[in-house]
Amino acid sequence: MSVTIDIAGLPAERITFAPSPLAELCMALHALSQPAHHPALTSWTTATAASLDPCLADRLLEGEFMWRSSFSDIFMAFAGIAGGTGVPAGTLAEELDVLDRLDDEQFVMAALEHCWLALYNEGGGPSPLTNPAARAKALEVAAARGPHQLEFSLRLLDDTAGVRVWMRRLLEDCDEAFFAETWKRVEPGQSADTRHKAELLRRKGLPAALREVSTALSVDEGLTTITVDKMVNGAATATDPRIGSGLVFVPTNFGWPHLLVVHAPGWRPVVHYPLGTPAPVSAPGSVELLQRRMEALAHPMRMLLCRSLARAPYTTSELATVYGITAPEVSRHLAVLKKAGLMHTRRQGRYAQHQLDLGAVARIGSDFIEGVLR
Repeated sequence: MSVTIDIAGLPAERITFAPSPLAELCMALHALSQPAHHPALTSWTTATAASLDPCLADRLLEGEFMWRSSFSDIFMAFAGIAGGTGVPAGTLAEELDVLDRLDDEQFVMAALEHCWLALYNEGGGPSPLTNPAARAKALEVAAARGPHQLEFSLRLLDDTAGVRVWMRRLLEDCDEAFFAETWKRVEPGQSADTRHKAELLRRKGLPAALREVSTALSVDEGLTTITVDKMVNGAATATDPRIGSGLVFVPTNFGWPHLLVVHAPGWRPVVHYPLGTPAPVSAPGSVELLQRRMEALAHPMRMLLCRSLARAPYTTSELATVYGITAPEVSRHLAVLKKAGLMHTRRQGRYAQHQLDLGAVARIGSDFIEGVLR
């Protein structure tokens, strides 16, 4: 399984390495909402969460599905502007100005990306702003996430302009509360990394640069296709004349173990890669328990389910829709994962939500957890 990026005929000068303050703010918000994904950031997430104004913390809960389980493309708005520069701006304020340039349909489809993951590689789906069935589906998925998500999705669809103003103010308040100081600390290292990789690209070529970005990246001998090893299938092109050619690599200090690829239809591709890899997490366990867990993970469909369940809680019907299998089949696979102690279930209103136990998974090995969260 992989995401491929068509770069046939792409000039080397259209391959760019650049930091993005808005993309890094997304990853910082993700780390705050999913600290279990990022044990190396425990000190930062604990201190930042403790210092948040309660009103700001409540506002973050309203739209957290844009950064908690999936990473909304609105944080890479520079990639979605036809005829734009195709690269991140230098400051958060400038990137928010670029975000304002997305039309309402782009904004809504990106914000509700978690509703359309199954259609992401099929040219997208109908807009919930104009299509009643798409609207109903978006609200159904939001309701399964919880009351905050449903309320926010309703607001987004019924008052898109108002939510866009609200969203910008929220991100500006995050900048004032904690991100400006954080960005001041991490930006020099990111800029140094992008200069190094750009120079490596110039001197030694694309294969050498990709090896330094991540071992999950490779390119064919003809330099026509970049392949990103991920537990998802997808395709993008860096040479679409409708949006403009270009491929951007954006570093993140908050990203590990996530390696993200923007490959939405009509958007330039972006690779968001983590800087640094923490030491593996390991702990002893019984041979019998290890055997049950390895047998549970040996099935390819259960591996795919783990990819979703590692990111956020999902209902059985949501997983069935995403992976194109029946709800009873999903239930049988979930039962195996639960028996192996790899998953837990909780009630959210009338929905039963399932999620991977990242602590248990971490004890299997960092390679596995990095693979499913990549």
